Amino acid sequence: MTLVGKVAPDFVAPAVLPSGEGVDSFSLLKNIEGKYALIFFYPYDFTFVCPTELIALNNRMDGFKERKIEVIGVSIDSTHTHNAWRKTAIASGGIGEVKFPLVSDVKHNICQSYGIQHPENGASFRGAFIIDKKGVVRVEMINDFPIGRNIDEILRLFDAVQFNEQHGEVCPVGWQKGKEGMKETYQSVSQYLEKNSNDL
Repeated sequence: MTLVGKVAPDFVAPAVLPSGEGVDSFSLLKNIEGKYALIFFYPYDFTFVCPTELIALNNRMDGFKERKIEVIGVSIDSTHTHNAWRKTAIASGGIGEVKFPLVSDVKHNICQSYGIQHPENGASFRGAFIIDKKGVVRVEMINDFPIGRNIDEILRLFDAVQFNEQHGEVCPVGWQKGKEGMKETYQSVSQYLEKNSNDL
């Protein structure tokens, strides 16, 4: 069951903030109300693919800030484990002091509400949920454990969401920021295809 087109499920849970401070009641709704947001689920701290994803996410935080996107990481680990992972050197498998909160889903309620809990071991799959300013999920990506995500693709998808909102046009295959879109008319798609079909 997809969440696309629906309001993102709210949650309140413990989290480690970018400052390193731990809080008991991090509220999704309070932190993203009226903003774009990325909820970025990953299976576990101190594992293998996960640090590569979170470091890549952190390395692109300027791009998320430029687009006014709140980034929130979520796993089933405790805040103590999150903090320890943040304090572990990158050369030793840590992630450093990432600039986004890490939410603790120790009761597995959040990954269950987003429909991405692994049926056997209980961890969350690699879910990425792109949320617009109305709190509606516009894109969801779900990867199995061994398959890392592309953070640049997530930024591209946010660009597409924002382009659609600003211009009322749709984004054809492989659309990139700065490229033309299409109106939702047969005439517009015919013109676009005549011009671009060899490059698709």
